[in-house]
Amino acid sequence: MSENKTKYIFVTGGVVSSLGKGLAASSIGCLLESRGARVQMMKLDPYINVDPGTMSPFQHGECYVTDDGAETDLDLGHYERFTNAVLTKANNWTSGRIYLSVIEKERRGDYLGKTIQVIPHITDEIKKAVRVVAEKDSPDVLIVEIGGTVGDIESLPFMEAIRQLGNEEGRGNALYVHVTLVPYIAAAGELKTKPTQHSVRELREIGISADILLCRSEKPLSKDLRRKIALFCNVQENAVIAALDVKTIYEVPLAFHEQGLDDLIVKELQLEEKFPIADLNDWRELVSTIKQPSEGEVKIAIVGKYVELEDSYKSLREALTHAGVANNLRVNVNWIESESLLDDENYQTRLQDFDAILVPGGFGKRGILGMIRAIEFARKSKTPYFGICLGMQTACIEFARNVLNLRDADSTEFNPDTPFPIIFKLRDLVNVEELGGTMRLGAWQCRLKEGSLAREIYHNSPEISERHRHRYEFNPEFRTALENEGLIFSGVSPDGKFIEMIELPRAVHPFFIGCQFHPEYKSKPLDAHPLFVSFVQAAQENRLKSENLKDDVTSDKKIEIPERSMSVGDE
Repeated sequence: MSENKTKYIFVTGGVVSSLGKGLAASSIGCLLESRGARVQMMKLDPYINVDPGTMSPFQHGECYVTDDGAETDLDLGHYERFTNAVLTKANNWTSGRIYLSVIEKERRGDYLGKTIQVIPHITDEIKKAVRVVAEKDSPDVLIVEIGGTVGDIESLPFMEAIRQLGNEEGRGNALYVHVTLVPYIAAAGELKTKPTQHSVRELREIGISADILLCRSEKPLSKDLRRKIALFCNVQENAVIAALDVKTIYEVPLAFHEQGLDDLIVKELQLEEKFPIADLNDWRELVSTIKQPSEGEVKIAIVGKYVELEDSYKSLREALTHAGVANNLRVNVNWIESESLLDDENYQTRLQDFDAILVPGGFGKRGILGMIRAIEFARKSKTPYFGICLGMQTACIEFARNVLNLRDADSTEFNPDTPFPIIFKLRDLVNVEELGGTMRLGAWQCRLKEGSLAREIYHNSPEISERHRHRYEFNPEFRTALENEGLIFSGVSPDGKFIEMIELPRAVHPFFIGCQFHPEYKSKPLDAHPLFVSFVQAAQENRLKSENLKDDVTSDKKIEIPERSMSVGDE
């Protein structure tokens, strides 16, 4: 029996991937916090990459960054949005990182000549990673999500490790939640439980008995179907929880609560007396506002490189939703592949239908000219513009090309031989060719210019802290030239080395801001990021202005000219 007082919840998945284990784990964390428990979260990923930093967004979706500079799985973004947990590098481990740690120990001779094996050395390293988080943060409950699905060969060491952990902690201190699929077969007109039965059986062959089943399904589970699943999967009937699709992901905790999931968990973990009642009033109000905002809606175009997979911009999409809630608006996002603007002669007509334009982060040359087209349109048409990371860099390039007439201005990322390198490789990375973990990562301070829009947005704070993930920076040699033409450098690192924010004067443009950092990583549903709140507010003001102009143009009211007496000389 461990001396650690922390209780453990292990979340696994079966049948197919993408069932929503991350959202399920996050929702459980949200429910436990609503009862007053202190929660911490972890993700154990079975892939061999040391971290997702070098993985394509099309392969893995968004790479989420923590304050300490860890490049992590996108599920950690869900964890931080749904709970108050502060996550670090310690909260996301991959097979690659586990094996690397063991191999480094072996090379140092730490194992004193022993034969290194999956059991016990790899599994011990996994257990150690989990226990370090529990001991460091001392949460009431540590929720550990295992990536992949039961039966994946690469997941087996992690499954064995959590089996051992559950056995070591003892009954009442560890709980296994299994997310599975109950598919609807249209031809038969019924839900099928066999995939869930097989998945649970596979889990039991590993030595793990599921305590709670979260069943993803298109249709509600009948009482008979729940009873059947409970019987064949050896769980209580009230432990068969339906995980149906909902209109917003923030409704998931409420749907689970209505089925008694949090009551079941605190009972199984013997925490009923300590955390008896859930308070979800704020969460209900949040969901209500998302579903039925009172101030209408705005249309925002996201002109990006990876729009074919929306998970590539997961935190960005959620940050806009949060800002919509803060403004009591529905934010309708339209994804525009930046390359498509190059082949569209009528791209301006296409963009003029939007209330605001956002260009997000990314890497590589593909689609850059399309982004620059969108930025030029936003600048000239006074459409609210928000550029994040690459979106700030391309805004600087567009300004240099079209305002300073430096037609060949570029980034050395796209054109190493450009005569006007407005953006160049981080000076700290000169001669560094490795890609993994070498960027400017994590939380860095930024000083805001007095009187700037940026400082006003941040409630007049002179200094802020934001998370970064970039390999290229603005070239300070061009700062004076761009300032002379009206561009404001409103955010700079405390040492003056890095340009962090740019903007256009409000006399010239109602809202034109770029930032080198990623504010979306710090936005939460009940605490929206101020940059996104202000951007969505600017979009609404632009929409109202456009509607008023249309009303003026289409108005059929007779314009009355007041009579006046005419005198000599009047025409």
